[in-house]
Amino acid sequence: MDLGLSGNVALVTGASRGIGKAIAAGLAAEGCHVAICARTEETLTATAEELRAHGTDVLAVPLDLTEQEAPARLVDTVVSRFGQLDVVVNNVGGNRRKPFEETTDTDWDAILDLNFKSHVRCTRAAIPHLRAAGQGSVIFISSIFGREAGGAGLSIYNTTKAALNSLSKIIALELAEEGIRANAVAPGSIRFPGGSWDRRVKEAPEEMAQFIADNLPIGRFGRAEEVADVVTFLASSRASLVTGTCLNVDGGQSHTLI
Repeated sequence: MDLGLSGNVALVTGASRGIGKAIAAGLAAEGCHVAICARTEETLTATAEELRAHGTDVLAVPLDLTEQEAPARLVDTVVSRFGQLDVVVNNVGGNRRKPFEETTDTDWDAILDLNFKSHVRCTRAAIPHLRAAGQGSVIFISSIFGREAGGAGLSIYNTTKAALNSLSKIIALELAEEGIRANAVAPGSIRFPGGSWDRRVKEAPEEMAQFIADNLPIGRFGRAEEVADVVTFLASSRASLVTGTCLNVDGGQSHTLI
């Protein structure tokens, strides 16, 4: 199936490894010119070289999206380089896990800036360029724990991921008439090299085998490429009727009915 993405310009945040890297690769494989960003320049540069093997133009921008002006600067850099912007994938994120009572304002500010405000600022800066193109797709990488309880210690993470789901719905309603779609993607437990699940499997294989048996109906962790496939579809015109939704990519792990 031709997704019709060839020649489009896509921005993927937090794309030096893991899910973000897989998303950027999926979009590049469909012919998108891709802009990626992350904090670590060395890793980002290496990822950009890998992506160029798909034959498309790749722009790597090292920066910290928690800095207030960084998202707008990033979008300006992308548009200056490519002359347009068609797809925005807000992927950057992290966590500070601890009991709610022990969380501090510093904890909340740090993860709100990373998981939520950077997405807000990047999308806000991108909208005029999507509007100028007459179409566009904005995708937020959320989590199944933005749709249901994630358990003790995840108050900050859950809150920010739920906020992304809500934000994507409102953006979709506001921009639908302009041909701009907004959706969230909610991964379950995804294992990739260097990620937290990969580390836990190596450190405690028996415990993780039990986790899989108890929580993952398909009998394994998800792969970053499986999330990327869904994101790439949502970025394309093949998903023209899909907006304002949150799609689980979790192998049946979540318990939500919607």
